Amino acid sequence: MAKLVKDEGFFKTIHDFLDVHLVLRKGCSEDTQRAYRISLNLLLQYFKEKLGVKFSEIGFAQMTYTNICGFIDWLLGDRRCAASTANLRLTAIRSFAKFASGRDPAKIHMQLELMNVPKPKAASKVVDFLSESALEALLAQPDISKTNGRRDRCYMTLLYDTATRCQELLNLRLCDINFHGKKCEIYVVGKGSKPRWISVSEKATEHLKSYINGTHAGKDQKTSEAPLFTTTIHEVEHQLSSAAIRKAMKKYGQAARITCVDVPQRIHPHQLRHTRAMHLYRAGIPLILVSEYLGHANIDTTKVYAWADTEMKRSAIEKITLKSNVGDIPVWQDDEAVIKKLYGLSV
Repeated sequence: MAKLVKDEGFFKTIHDFLDVHLVLRKGCSEDTQRAYRISLNLLLQYFKEKLGVKFSEIGFAQMTYTNICGFIDWLLGDRRCAASTANLRLTAIRSFAKFASGRDPAKIHMQLELMNVPKPKAASKVVDFLSESALEALLAQPDISKTNGRRDRCYMTLLYDTATRCQELLNLRLCDINFHGKKCEIYVVGKGSKPRWISVSEKATEHLKSYINGTHAGKDQKTSEAPLFTTTIHEVEHQLSSAAIRKAMKKYGQAARITCVDVPQRIHPHQLRHTRAMHLYRAGIPLILVSEYLGHANIDTTKVYAWADTEMKRSAIEKITLKSNVGDIPVWQDDEAVIKKLYGLSV
């Protein structure tokens, strides 16, 4: 039987890389696998559309320094991708090349070539977060007299209070919530399948209890594996999607902007995670504790929050002008409540 593709080994290597290596050996999440699959599909699209190579004839022969540099330029130019996105695509391609060379040492030269492809320089990142007044205006928008309104207020409150990623929150099941008194803890699985318990404040717990009592009445909360946040489509209950949250928050952001000029033009779920981190940082919490709270594997990831805005600079200058801070004890020092909350020890 004739081959469907000229370089069958190339496509078999892609299959094993995506479906075996990333998932079974590296333990990557579905989101990571999806991102790598998109990256490789875009690369194949570039080979076909820009280099004129038939899809069936694409193979390792196209994996050259010149071609991958052209691919990055195509992403930045034709597709108008951000430098950070192009870097993610390049990381995926390098990872694939490393895997391929591990299976066939003759391809080590390909891996070395692609390691020399320069990364596009990303612009200095300014953290996209909300002021306290903007946050208050946003959270006030859902109509809590309606079921969906109570749900939307609940997930926005939790996104801020726990600083979880949107998908981490959507993956929550009823049994992942541990209530104790006026507070509770939630069990989330983050990037790299890293689990952690996160404390929830009293106010956010109130919203959570109200939502559960109204939406999940009759279910055994301690044992039910039903998703926490749901939507009903054709009378069938489904787990709420991240796309639905983005759409709702965009709508709430437009409404909130009418009452508060501080609300930015673009509102999205991850913004609430940034907001929580910046509010903690502004409150004097050290980056190492903010990093633990966010579930970052490396504190370098958290350093983006060390950006100081005009207000922080003004406040710092005033403190230096009015009095010396030498010997002052940071506000977080020996604060047992803060330490317990950040490390998930609050009870």
